[in-house]
Amino acid sequence: KKGHPPVDPRKNFSKTEAGEMMKISRWRGWRVLKDVGWNLFLLCAGSMVTAIGINGILIPHRFVSGGVTGLALFFHYLAPSLSVALIYAVANIPLFLSGWFFISRRFFLYSIAGTILFSCAVAWVDVAAIPVRDPLLAAILAGIILGTGSGIILKSFGSAGGTDILAVILLQRFSVRLGTTRLAFNALVLAAAALLFSLQGALYTLIYLYVSAQIVDLVVTGLSQRKAIFIISPQWREISRGILDEIHRGVTTLRGEGGYSKREQQIIYTVVNFRELATLKQIVRRNDPDAFVVVNDTTEVMGHRIGNQPHW
Repeated sequence: KKGHPPVDPRKNFSKTEAGEMMKISRWRGWRVLKDVGWNLFLLCAGSMVTAIGINGILIPHRFVSGGVTGLALFFHYLAPSLSVALIYAVANIPLFLSGWFFISRRFFLYSIAGTILFSCAVAWVDVAAIPVRDPLLAAILAGIILGTGSGIILKSFGSAGGTDILAVILLQRFSVRLGTTRLAFNALVLAAAALLFSLQGALYTLIYLYVSAQIVDLVVTGLSQRKAIFIISPQWREISRGILDEIHRGVTTLRGEGGYSKREQQIIYTVVNFRELATLKQIVRRNDPDAFVVVNDTTEVMGHRIGNQPHW
């Protein structure tokens, strides 16, 4: 009321309410620590896997990597006394500034940790050359190992620096796939490799980079890739009910007309993830084995529950 002193809301809490608030505060603190620990683990594990590919395959076979890693390897091949880890760390400074301004502070801080872990892993993970003599097989294996390591790193809230930062910026602003960006930026590295070393080495590097780009997309997207489905069937009601009840996904019904028959038809449109696709096909076959079904890959989906927006 007017004229009364303000009431301190903290004094109105009972002991039970205060205890519940303390429990919530502790739970939130534990969750933050758990998230930080998990992200640091992903950065560390991905850096170690990537370091094994660099020290075990790329350097022994004198392959060139892409982006900042490729730049560091160039200088290392030209001047072996220069450390790959040191060159990589120094070249990342301008890229970190881009991450700070265009992505988020959280991404910036995790990327600093990722770069430190990656540089340390490349310097300290001393593995013998992996015994693969065929350069083609070595390029494929290098793509699998480094693509897996890079994908694990990008599953965290940060990156290992380098072109990963630029790839995340383009993914957020223009929905360009991570692997596509990495492959495009590495075209300059391939051109330099062909001029400074050999065309054969550049072609082997192209194979490694292509495999790596595919593996990165597979690891980051994984089974969370969304599929957009169109279904045309007279049994559209039964199929729609099956999708709603069994998969618990939304369904949109569109009105269409047959181009030849001129008959009005109902078209089902829905979006499911990769793991739910098999169940949806079973629902369609059970209700109408002759249904017309089109399955499309999606680059990105925005929306409640089914969305797969980038986590950075």
